[in-house]
Amino acid sequence: MKPYAIASPDPLLSAAIQHKIDRKTKPRGALGRLEGLAHQIALLQQTLEPELRQPHIVVFAGDHGAARAGVSAYPQDVTWQMVENFLAGGAAINVFTRQLGLDLTVVDAGVNHDFGKRPGLIDAKIAPGTANYIEEPAMSAAQRDAALERGRGVAHALADNGCNCIGLGEMGIGNTASASLLTHCLVGAEHDAELYTVTGRGTGLDDPGLFRKRSMLAQALQRGGRPHDPLEVLVQYGGLEIAMMAGAILGAAERRMLVLVDGFIVTSAVLVAHALAPAVLSCCVFAHRSQEPGHRVQLDFLQAEPLMELDLRLGEGTGAALAFPLVQAAVNFINEMASFESAGVSDQGRSPG
Repeated sequence: MKPYAIASPDPLLSAAIQHKIDRKTKPRGALGRLEGLAHQIALLQQTLEPELRQPHIVVFAGDHGAARAGVSAYPQDVTWQMVENFLAGGAAINVFTRQLGLDLTVVDAGVNHDFGKRPGLIDAKIAPGTANYIEEPAMSAAQRDAALERGRGVAHALADNGCNCIGLGEMGIGNTASASLLTHCLVGAEHDAELYTVTGRGTGLDDPGLFRKRSMLAQALQRGGRPHDPLEVLVQYGGLEIAMMAGAILGAAERRMLVLVDGFIVTSAVLVAHALAPAVLSCCVFAHRSQEPGHRVQLDFLQAEPLMELDLRLGEGTGAALAFPLVQAAVNFINEMASFESAGVSDQGRSPG
């Protein structure tokens, strides 16, 4: 696995970006969070005229061996059936990407199904799903490294084709359980990341189902322990789609791409990427705060403030897609909104703070 070449953006341009934002025809700070978002994007791209080129939503799909043990309300077959739904254009993410004019690609990271060659599908399958982490490690170190590298390659290929904005989504029955274990291991007790607090209902478990899920994850921890090394955590409890998303985040950061982060499961991939290269956060825009209780814990740990709170818990990249118009608005106002000077508008009386 090649080392990641990721650095935080050069801060020298920061003052000039802020001056441009402050001179727009508005009271200083009046566009609220959009101003910080515009500043982040301009600084990431190292320009006073940021742009969004060929924005793309990528959904990574993979199966989890623990799903057969009952950590989810749905059977494992739903993973491949939903991938078919994506490819047929019938899922929520299809509706939103069509509405917003976003490109959509699905990546088979490790689904227990043979799709064959299909338009809109990248076959990056590492294995037909992970092993059952309650009984044994979810994946080998070689599988983990291959997943990270293939995710990196997906991001690099998009960048090579002109894309500089990527939204991430996922599909995998049982992957909220995997994300809970990753969060428990990588965030730590000081941020209230105990297993109980970061394990939610996922696809809609009832109370007995949630109790069973928490009990199974506790069993997994008894077997594999609570490692803090992100690479070892992936081996013990990760999903192939989560590992591949972590690689895509790292690869996108190498190419200074803006990364729109969806909910709980995608943020677990951010936790892995952040542990490997903390500078990835300069590329990340957190789209929303999901209903999964562990997502709030993740966001607090990363000191990230999401753009929206809509009680979403679907996954698929739906939150990332819905946040895109806000990202677009931030870029548009810094580029197209008149300044006091260009509009001939007096700024006398404006507060200097």
